Amino acid sequence: QARSALGPALDKATGTLLYNAAARLRDPKHLGFLVGYIARRQILTDLQLSAALEYLRSHPLEPLDTADFERACGVGVCVTPEQIEEAVEAVIGEHRAELLAERYHFNMGLLMGEARSRLRWADGKTIKNEVDLQVLHLLGPKTEADLEKKPKATKARPAPAEKQKAAVVENGEVGTETRSLLEQLRGEALKFHKPGEQNYKTEGYVVTPNTMALLKQHLAITGGQVRTRFPPEPNGILHIGHAKAINFNFGYAKANGGVCFLRYDDTNPEKEEEKYFTAIREMVEWLGYQPYAVTHASDYFDQLYTWALELIRRGQAYVCHQKVEEIKGHNPPPSPWRDRPVEESLLLFEDMRKGKFGEGEATLRMKLVMEDGKMDPVAYRVKFTPHHRTGDKW
Repeated sequence: QARSALGPALDKATGTLLYNAAARLRDPKHLGFLVGYIARRQILTDLQLSAALEYLRSHPLEPLDTADFERACGVGVCVTPEQIEEAVEAVIGEHRAELLAERYHFNMGLLMGEARSRLRWADGKTIKNEVDLQVLHLLGPKTEADLEKKPKATKARPAPAEKQKAAVVENGEVGTETRSLLEQLRGEALKFHKPGEQNYKTEGYVVTPNTMALLKQHLAITGGQVRTRFPPEPNGILHIGHAKAINFNFGYAKANGGVCFLRYDDTNPEKEEEKYFTAIREMVEWLGYQPYAVTHASDYFDQLYTWALELIRRGQAYVCHQKVEEIKGHNPPPSPWRDRPVEESLLLFEDMRKGKFGEGEATLRMKLVMEDGKMDPVAYRVKFTPHHRTGDKW
């Protein structure tokens, strides 16, 4: 697309922008739109490209407002050398006293940052050259004193404090034990977006025409409340890694005025036993938490079956008869049944439900490529093992 506009020989700067656009833009439907701006030399810098990518993440629905997009990423904005000179002169004027006192030991990055904030789309190298020129004009050449390293300020060590006490009560409240895990995790991990704010901007987040409507519906139901879950599979006793997840999920919800669900992922009846359900609940409570509610994946078996039928009707799922050994690994042979008629898959899927196939004779596979490259994962299989909650219904 770029070569059709610029010819076969692309300059290095344009090639770098094209590479970064392809690598960083997860939603391919906007790639042609973005490449067009790069090919027409309307997006010329990585700063503009970053602004363009952020705009596309923030506006997932069509149609895009091109005028608003161009304003957001500086299309057509021309910053003159005179404007850069004036901006740098103003910044240096504000810090003139400190510059004269500290001379070249002053943090020049501060001048750069403030000048960039005044002229967002100005070239960074040009600003740096102007800062260096005007500082030299103000202070003159560096002296021997300027070349000496600035002595580091010694920090007084605080007296050792007593261990903080904290307790874990319902849903992560603080009390009388040693520092809670929540306090230890209060770094970047707790700087999550608020419900409904930034999740659809996350790299790799799949946005559909229904995304924003569903998000609005979710916020209406929850009132914007933080809701987390701890979703163990009840097929064994919990270990130390689960303890960390419990503390984090329940503690984060409590710290933000939210709630946490205990949600059993009970989809493998061969390995699940009632004693594990009981043990997991007891361990959560032993760590000091009470779930807002206890739910199960099996609560949604009927809904999941309805959605499976819908996927088949849309041509996005099919009944396959490849053996387990044939589809293992990341490069199995394509299924010869991938393009079988929808009506045929619907009838066969119903036969799977009624137990007309033996174990391993048929699966329902979804038509998609997963992030790890695996193609058409299995969604349903045949197992003649009763489920502890739903019996032999499924």
